[in-house]
Amino acid sequence: MSVSNPTLITFVIYIAAMVLIGFMAYRSTNNLSDYILGGRSLGSVVTALSAGASDMSGWLLMGLPGAIYMSGLSESWIAIGLIVGAYLNWLFVAGRLRVQTEHNGDALTLPDYFSSRFEDKSGLLRIISAVVILVFFTIYCASGIVAGARLFESTFGMSYETALWAGAAATIAYTFVGGFLAVSWTDTVQATLMIFALILTPIIVLLATGGVDTTFLAIEAKNPDNFNMLKNTSFIGIISLMGWGLGYFGQPHILARFMAADSVKSIAKARRISMTWMILCLAGTVAVGFFGIAYFSAHPEVAGPVNENHERVFIELAKLLFNPWIAGVLLSAILAAVMSTLSCQLLVCSSALTEDFYKTFLRKNASQVELVWVGRAMVLLVALIAIAMAANPDNRVLGLVSYAWAGFGAAFGPVVLISVIWKDMTRNGALAGILVGAITVIVWKHFNLLGLYEIIPGFIFASLAIYFVSKMGAPTAGMVERFDAAEKDYNLNK
Repeated sequence: MSVSNPTLITFVIYIAAMVLIGFMAYRSTNNLSDYILGGRSLGSVVTALSAGASDMSGWLLMGLPGAIYMSGLSESWIAIGLIVGAYLNWLFVAGRLRVQTEHNGDALTLPDYFSSRFEDKSGLLRIISAVVILVFFTIYCASGIVAGARLFESTFGMSYETALWAGAAATIAYTFVGGFLAVSWTDTVQATLMIFALILTPIIVLLATGGVDTTFLAIEAKNPDNFNMLKNTSFIGIISLMGWGLGYFGQPHILARFMAADSVKSIAKARRISMTWMILCLAGTVAVGFFGIAYFSAHPEVAGPVNENHERVFIELAKLLFNPWIAGVLLSAILAAVMSTLSCQLLVCSSALTEDFYKTFLRKNASQVELVWVGRAMVLLVALIAIAMAANPDNRVLGLVSYAWAGFGAAFGPVVLISVIWKDMTRNGALAGILVGAITVIVWKHFNLLGLYEIIPGFIFASLAIYFVSKMGAPTAGMVERFDAAEKDYNLNK
């Protein structure tokens, strides 16, 4: 396709606005706490929308609509699982993690929190959790870069190799410059753009296919099983899709939003805003893929790109049904989804390398200015590694995301969840949970055991390891005292 000038101009304006926000955040970034956690200053709206946007990456507008387009409503179990998991995460973890990190050494990162919460003097817990972050987040970052490359490749006719760099450059720029505040402020803009695109697009597709009745008849004519939530599914298949919801308890880029909230009192309002946004977005993305079946059945002459790669269904519908200026805005929503998550992941990796390796083991007395610049250098390093991993044009967004999501959900989910609700958890229990969870995911994925999504056995085995290993020892008096103080603080202010 030749470059559409309105679409290109819209993209350029959007990217320039995100980079400008990065430079605005730069002026508010004075130390490492500002750079990697925004000085714990996020209000409820920014906390809610940045948590949602950082969660819903390129798979929301590419991977999930593509899966629905190919298989019908049977793929929507994943959306149901995510909604349940996200709500429980906000309800049980968000507020408690906010106060626990503050009471445990004002921790800035998850490894920092684990180390303080369990009084790990050896540094082993910090090192292992930081390594888990780097391994799985580099895979996750690669998924975002693939999604961005697909967008630029499809929209502007670029080669995949050129599109890789074009898609990643702007995100790297504003994350490098502005850190956490830039990421959170841009996430808020991006979340607004995403919900606009996901409400408008299915409505226009419905109108283009003749309304609800005509659309549903066309979908049924294509394959009556498209309406069947149980089509080609099994108990294991449904449990695997629902199991995505378990991942929320262990995603560092989402948990960082809870840690950065200005107070526990902001959490309840943020939960309501975030869950409303999430439900509308997921309903919209399912509708895009589902109604796309009817549209491309009626217009097989333009269905080639989607049949070649079903993850392009939203992209093709936006290009075909909208004025180029509006299409540019809608396609920017994919870029927003990619950029919002990729920027968070780059920052969390940078935080792990800077706070948990460089400052802890190499330069304990490093100045704040030095640490901020090391953090920026680490953003570049992780981005380059992720770009190298994304270089294979056969990569699929949802496949890369599912592996990284499972890795974090199993390695960190049980540790985070149990650490904020059970005061008898010990350092060895936490260490066992992280190791068992991560190893289970890797082994289960490699051997594809039972066809079950690896996050489920990983989460269960990690939880059992935490419980039984913790029962073999006992927490120190200091650990119990800090836990009780944090829990009292939480109950007074929630």
